Amino acid sequence: MAAPESRGDVAGLGERGGGLPSRVGDVGCEDSKDCILEPLSLPESPGGTTTLEDSPSVPCIFCEEHFPVAEQDKLLKHMIIEHKTVIADVKLVADFRRYILYWRKRFTEQPITDFCSVIRINSTAPAEEQDNYFLLCDVLPEDRILREELQKQRLKEILEQQQQERDDTNFHGVCMFCSEEFLGNRSVLLNHMAREHAFNIGLPDNIVNCSEFLHTLQKKLDNLQCLYCEKTFRDKNTLKDHMKKKQHRRINPKNREYDQFYVINYLELGKSWEEVQLEDDQELPDHQEEDWSDWKEYPVSAVCLFCELQEETVDKLYKHMKETHEFDLLKIKSELELSFYQQVKLVNFIRRQVHQGSCYGCHMRFKSKADLRTHMDEAKHTSLLPERKTWDQLQYYFPTYENDTLLCTLSDSEGDLTAEDPREDDIPVIGEDTAKLHALRQSSILNRLLPRERLTH
Repeated sequence: MAAPESRGDVAGLGERGGGLPSRVGDVGCEDSKDCILEPLSLPESPGGTTTLEDSPSVPCIFCEEHFPVAEQDKLLKHMIIEHKTVIADVKLVADFRRYILYWRKRFTEQPITDFCSVIRINSTAPAEEQDNYFLLCDVLPEDRILREELQKQRLKEILEQQQQERDDTNFHGVCMFCSEEFLGNRSVLLNHMAREHAFNIGLPDNIVNCSEFLHTLQKKLDNLQCLYCEKTFRDKNTLKDHMKKKQHRRINPKNREYDQFYVINYLELGKSWEEVQLEDDQELPDHQEEDWSDWKEYPVSAVCLFCELQEETVDKLYKHMKETHEFDLLKIKSELELSFYQQVKLVNFIRRQVHQGSCYGCHMRFKSKADLRTHMDEAKHTSLLPERKTWDQLQYYFPTYENDTLLCTLSDSEGDLTAEDPREDDIPVIGEDTAKLHALRQSSILNRLLPRERLTH
């Protein structure tokens, strides 16, 4: 059954997520006494029962109708038609199912008018012909906090999954072009396809859920579909010749299905890799040919965690912190087996404590950094390792100082690769046509920032 024209207008408002019309009523939270005074919590499962949390489907917020997770649009349409409720900017919700379950519980505790803006349809018509719709959006502080918490949780899960895949040595995969099998780390297979078949889906450290990604690509090839133009062919040989001659051995950058497999798409709420990349590149001059004759390379200095000393190499900085402040970052990393992201969080935590004039050893606060430094050196508190629970938190994924060079020097391994290190052979070197670099930069999905770069700049 088609929705009335007025309902279509309301649906459009929810999709655009723009400003509310003049007829929109006040947001309920402003008038409600039940504002947020403590951290939010998602619905918990009562013991001994099968709950909605365990169900593979998504329920309606207001009734017992259920919809498959993949049919999100049907649920949204149902809520508009049957319950006159619109959820704005659904694409910004990191976990749609948990979002719905949360509001399903809240609406049983308080009336919908305490949370939603009211949109009056046909306000100039007689009272019996007027109709009210309800808009649930992040103008409501509780909704905004919920969306941010879901985004943080999703980011945490993605980074943990990525770290697990980076460390995994039991990966098993088959090349999509020559059917050769590979065991070990996923990078072996990805580098093989890039080196031997000129098929590059990006650096392994950019990718998450790699096995599912490869399965998705293999399924398209099995269906005789080109990965780039997505046309279907009559047989495998025709498809193979097409992808080779047309240089279509790459994925379609406009296909949003692939966004879920790249970490960059999870870093900022509601922003795709294109939007993030556009922000990074918008200040760069748009010239096809640039003159680099006056390029000068300057040493990049790394700053001590506790004082203003700068060193041109990280080895000198580590030595200074160990001898002067009795803080051995390399030893801490080794003993606690810290991953790259855990090192990032530890460094950012110390930076923030020092910036705020707070000693993480005894929690005393000082008016100046100089007083704090004197206290920590005399009391030997720089040598005390903060409790993991104080620094191993999501908020410290992001740098205290955006130009913190020390973060760029952190690594997973005990030492940097050397010329004799056999792992260096696994890194492919792929020649590029420099005349096409500008065009590729604008269109290629492979031109991505490393996750570490996004977290450290």
